[in-house]
Amino acid sequence: MKVSKETVEKRPYEIIAACRKLYDRMPMKDITMKDISLEADVSRPTIYNYFKTKEEIFLALLEDEYRLWGKALENILGGKDGLSPMDFADAIAASLEGRDRLLKILSLNLYEIEDNSSLECLISFKKQFQSVSEYLKTALGKFFPTLSQAERHDFVYELFFFMYGIYPYIHPTDKQQAAMKAVGMEASNTTATEMTRKYIMDLLDKTETPKGGKI
Repeated sequence: MKVSKETVEKRPYEIIAACRKLYDRMPMKDITMKDISLEADVSRPTIYNYFKTKEEIFLALLEDEYRLWGKALENILGGKDGLSPMDFADAIAASLEGRDRLLKILSLNLYEIEDNSSLECLISFKKQFQSVSEYLKTALGKFFPTLSQAERHDFVYELFFFMYGIYPYIHPTDKQQAAMKAVGMEASNTTATEMTRKYIMDLLDKTETPKGGKI
């Protein structure tokens, strides 16, 4: 039976959506191509027409998550003409509210996910990553015009590195909590928003203008 062009074009999004639903219920390591096939109601051979590995599907899912975050950052950029450091930190932190899926994927081994994906998939993902980076750099340039290009670049990449550790810090597993309790450690009771707000304020506080003054 001939499949319509519309069905063919929609199929990758249906596969990604199925992976998203599964990942909201179970860890990546437990998800198989068979699981995704059943959730998407498509055959495994059909999935392989679009994605060669499970990692490629997760990379596409992460790309979607970045795209959604990018829209929130675009709203910040197109909003008020001026923001104080505190207001800016609040706005960026708020843009991460409800984005546990993004933070959770970032806590995975992205090195292996990228390495087990095709160059084509990786380029598509990197384009979206770069787009989000540019939104952040443009926002910094708009609200803090004294920052140099190098300072904006360093700010954005320090923020990305920080984001990799947010999810495991605020969502320890039961086993991790048991281990911490056994050695007398206290689990964190903070949120992603609170952590991000404080970190951005620290970044802005230490960032200097080309003349050596604070922003």
